[in-house]
Amino acid sequence: MNPVTHPPPVSHRSRSDAIALACNRIATDDLAGARDIITTEYPFDPIKKASRTYTLKAMTRIFIRDGFIDRYRGTRLIFPPVLRLLSIYLPDDFPYHPHGKMTAGHMAFWELFPTIDHLHPVARGGEDIADNWFCCSMLTNSIKANWTLDELQWTLQPAGDLQVWDGMLAWFVQQAAKDPAILDHAYVRRWWAALPNTHEHRA
Repeated sequence: MNPVTHPPPVSHRSRSDAIALACNRIATDDLAGARDIITTEYPFDPIKKASRTYTLKAMTRIFIRDGFIDRYRGTRLIFPPVLRLLSIYLPDDFPYHPHGKMTAGHMAFWELFPTIDHLHPVARGGEDIADNWFCCSMLTNSIKANWTLDELQWTLQPAGDLQVWDGMLAWFVQQAAKDPAILDHAYVRRWWAALPNTHEHRA
């Protein structure tokens, strides 16, 4: 392949352009030029470790605020204890693994299980506050990791309407009233305790 002889202007270069141009500098033994391109156009940005402080109550508030919608893909999600109840009622058909092992648990625990993601990653300087928290599936969260939406070429999807889809939250409340024994399961009980007392589904 011939070296790039007419690179695009800096303002129009993609990151792949920067890598290609740096490689061409190296090919001409211009390490200083390659270093300048990398440090100015695609610098090393180390990921920083940071703690996350949200509780189950905070997570539930965000799920409700976002209408149990994956805000990156626009897909519907299920309130976590509902999935766990399915595995309790149908253990062989809807298996659960406490550590999310894909070979031992149903894929719904990745595809439909909501979690909290930081829109601007904490490891990249984002704040660990509710304004930076958004609902998405475990699957989407594992893909997004510490990337920004611009880097992934994703867009933030609109929140859902609880009157249209509530993540099976009302069903969960009704099932707990019908079968109180489900609250003997510590996992289910913790999510039950996370429900807002004033939420309309508790009425």
